[in-house]
Amino acid sequence: MKKGFTLLEIILAVTILALIGTMIYGGFSQTALNKARVEEDSDQSRIVHMALERMTRELTMAFVSTHVNPSLDLRVVETAFIGKDFGSEDRIDFTSFSHRRLYRNAKESDQNEISYFVTDHPDDPDVKVLARREQNRIDEDPRRGGKSQILVEHVTEFNVEYFDPLITDWVQTWDSEDMLAQANRLPTQIRIRLSVEDPRRPGKSQTFGTRVSIPLTYALNHANYNP
Repeated sequence: MKKGFTLLEIILAVTILALIGTMIYGGFSQTALNKARVEEDSDQSRIVHMALERMTRELTMAFVSTHVNPSLDLRVVETAFIGKDFGSEDRIDFTSFSHRRLYRNAKESDQNEISYFVTDHPDDPDVKVLARREQNRIDEDPRRGGKSQILVEHVTEFNVEYFDPLITDWVQTWDSEDMLAQANRLPTQIRIRLSVEDPRRPGKSQTFGTRVSIPLTYALNHANYNP
């Protein structure tokens, strides 16, 4: 006579199987969660590093010039390097040789106006972003015009410092248009600190930084050409 399983044995087997399944599912679930967190952290770090690399490249090509076109009665092109200190939301506007033409035969040069600044996200005013403005032609106001784009979201700090070789110290602001301060010259180095919200620790931030050297620290002065 064959013996079958008792009801108690079946319930015990099902319970053990359910426990094993729950443990396996929990392990896979935790692994997937950890993977998502690592990817999120990696994506955020990659975005921030790309933004810092872009700032570094464009700042190393910054310049100012005292040249005025003698054929014009008014100066319609003005170069500048202006860094403003707004606490944890600094702003920097400058002219640069970093423009890249995207279209063949475009009537553009390598000169442009660039700004980096902190502003509200257009879709969520509670989120701060680091934005970049570029105008591919230099005009009479190097701080306005062109188009802006978001580089980094959830920014908690954007701090920029400038090394002044004349006083051998770091300063919080710079203005190449100020005749009493840094007239027609640029800092030799720039120190950037950028902090963003830590997605894994609410209320905490991750801080990144870089240092930039500027080759052209004095204004260019082209001799007038008279054919």
